[in-house]
Amino acid sequence: MPAKCNDCSSSDPEIKEEMEKDRLALLSEEIVLQKLVANESLQRSKSLLTESGIVYTHYKREAEKCIAQVETCEDARERAEAELREELKVTALWEQRAREFGWSDSGKKRVQ
Repeated sequence: MPAKCNDCSSSDPEIKEEMEKDRLALLSEEIVLQKLVANESLQRSKSLLTESGIVYTHYKREAEKCIAQVETCEDARERAEAELREELKVTALWEQRAREFGWSDSGKKRVQ
């Protein structure tokens, strides 16, 4: 049985050179793969960013519509309150005049 050589490549320059080539090829391949992974990750990030921008724009438009509708509703409520106040004033005035002419809440007419 031949003796085992622990470091055969160190004595043979051709083997050593071939081992270096394999190591460089592996490192080069690793760098290429890392670039591919990084580019794919970057592309996914860009795609997600674009999609999130579209979703943001959609929800922003919806929020603006909602705000406009709330403002319209609030304006209508304020107008309705003002009209109600005016109507209550007119009603109070007519009630006062009616009382002056003998009308009462009990349904009985006052005689003067």
